[in-house]
Amino acid sequence: MDSPPRRKSGLNLPSGMTETSLRLDTFPGSCRAVTCVSSPRALSSLSSPSKSSTCSDRFIPCRSSSRLHTFGLVEKGWSRGLCLSSPSKNMLRFKTDHSGPNSPFSPSILGFDNGISSEASTPPKPPRKVPKTPHKVLDAPSLQDDFYLNLVDWSSQNVLAVGLGTCVYLWTASNSKVTKLCDLGPHDSVCSVQWTREGSYISIGTYLGQVQVWDGTQCKKVRTMAGHQTRTGVLAWNSRILSSGSRDRNILQHDLRVSNDFVSKLVGHKSEVCGLKWSHDDRELASGGNDNQLLVWNQHSQQPILKLTEHTAAVKAIAWSPHQTGLLASGGGTADRCIRFWNTTNGHQLNHVDTGSQVCNLAWSKNVNEVVSTHGYSQNQIMVWKYPSMTKVATLTGHSLRVLYLAMSPDGQTIVTGAGDETLRFWNIFPSVKTPAPVKDTGLWSLGRTHIR
Repeated sequence: MDSPPRRKSGLNLPSGMTETSLRLDTFPGSCRAVTCVSSPRALSSLSSPSKSSTCSDRFIPCRSSSRLHTFGLVEKGWSRGLCLSSPSKNMLRFKTDHSGPNSPFSPSILGFDNGISSEASTPPKPPRKVPKTPHKVLDAPSLQDDFYLNLVDWSSQNVLAVGLGTCVYLWTASNSKVTKLCDLGPHDSVCSVQWTREGSYISIGTYLGQVQVWDGTQCKKVRTMAGHQTRTGVLAWNSRILSSGSRDRNILQHDLRVSNDFVSKLVGHKSEVCGLKWSHDDRELASGGNDNQLLVWNQHSQQPILKLTEHTAAVKAIAWSPHQTGLLASGGGTADRCIRFWNTTNGHQLNHVDTGSQVCNLAWSKNVNEVVSTHGYSQNQIMVWKYPSMTKVATLTGHSLRVLYLAMSPDGQTIVTGAGDETLRFWNIFPSVKTPAPVKDTGLWSLGRTHIR
């Protein structure tokens, strides 16, 4: 009787090896391997290069018992976990808009950023650190919360002038000495102050429309000039001419070398003149008004050579670039909130940025190509911008009301800001000319409040 046919196993076994000679052994760690048990003949068959010798399998080790980290073969989840274990979250959040990796555990430093190592690339230069707190605070009682006034100026001889009510006080930065320059009396008040470029004489605009000139070193009045019908809220000197702007909508040009109160009148604004700045080469005068206009005048015409009307609110903030001739910056009030840049040679607008708040003042750093702006509604902040990219270098807060007043120290490193909260705050925001290194934050040591009167 024939034996029943054997079921085909589907395995291609070498001659002399049966299915029963194959045994599946289990090793610790739930990893399996195929073991071949056979006669020496079978063993020699397995070592033969014959096509039929397929009884070997790859050894796949247990992942749990491996040491992949020894070879740097880590999973993405592990590298993300490393980033989250940074010792300081603030290090990763500093200057989130434009900062490079500050944490020693940053993915881009470790080479796990997008799965591509950045060994060959140069890391971006970290942003300049600007101290977030003022290094000095002065009490300034009766400092007016009036957008249209200009009550603070810092002379080239390092003396700060501040108009407080009916008086002007001088604060010497080198020794903190306070001097009362003048008192206008009960029927008048100070609306603007402006030093000459040499820093020896100071002009004062009054509520009654006068323009007074005082010797700042001798504390003596040199000249009183009339001509405005109402308050004189803004003043600007060039090398020899003093310009004054008023609520009567006019700009008067005063020359102290002649006896007349003024030598010319510039008529162009339809509302109060609140911004006034001469260019650094004395060729052009920019004026801003409550009529939302920015006008540019030259020395030879009594009509504006440019009428720039893109602002939709009062233009008080005006600054000329010390780095590029004919480059003018202007800022608009609450309904506008924009800083705009102009080429005054052709009247073209070069750029603009919406700051989100009323722009009260602008100043251009002479040490680096950056602009500082101060703001009112609704954030009362101070902002430092890099030009021409207009990327934010710093945003500073501290005033509780609109930052209406701004002046810069003679060395160009420090600004002073004033507000209706009756304080003057000194901030170190710009580097020196020779060493553009981070400004030392002295706020923890010298932050204190003193009285200016």
